[in-house]
Amino acid sequence: MKNGPSLVIRGTIIGSLVLALLGWLLAKHIEILPSADVAYAASPTQINAQPAAVEDCEVSASYPDGILQWCDVITSLAKQAELPPDLIAAVILQESGGDAAAYSSSGAVGLMQVMPRDGIAAAFECINGPCFASRPTIEELQDPSFNVEYGSQMLAGLIGRLGNLREALKSYGPMDVDYRYADTVLAIYENYR
Repeated sequence: MKNGPSLVIRGTIIGSLVLALLGWLLAKHIEILPSADVAYAASPTQINAQPAAVEDCEVSASYPDGILQWCDVITSLAKQAELPPDLIAAVILQESGGDAAAYSSSGAVGLMQVMPRDGIAAAFECINGPCFASRPTIEELQDPSFNVEYGSQMLAGLIGRLGNLREALKSYGPMDVDYRYADTVLAIYENYR
């Protein structure tokens, strides 16, 4: 066991370097289309092209870049749910910091950290059976557009059912934090808009 921890550390460092190199290579040779969620090999002229500016962005420019990268998705899907884009941006900042691959220890997935019907969440039992049986799958929720659409519609439904934003956010957030989650999201919303 004397060499155990050092082997783990070396393995972690080597793994991190390999992932960084792969990320760099992919960034140089593959362009990701956020609206279609499709990767394709880019031509040499496309590799140096600048991303198109989001002309219809209604998310406050004071949000961090991790959130602003999703501006077009947030704006269109927040409007579809009849919610302020800055509110959805605040939820995303609190939930995932803009990391579309975020996966919580409780099993929540994606930008808005929605609980799926499968994975860890499948084991959660409510009075009438599995708590999240009617939810989308992990795979569906890993699609950033689908995740923001589903999360925004879910939050809009909670606002309609519960009558106010603070109560809706309390229900949207983790069950064991009472109003702390709602108040944190509301503070982000107020500070960034």
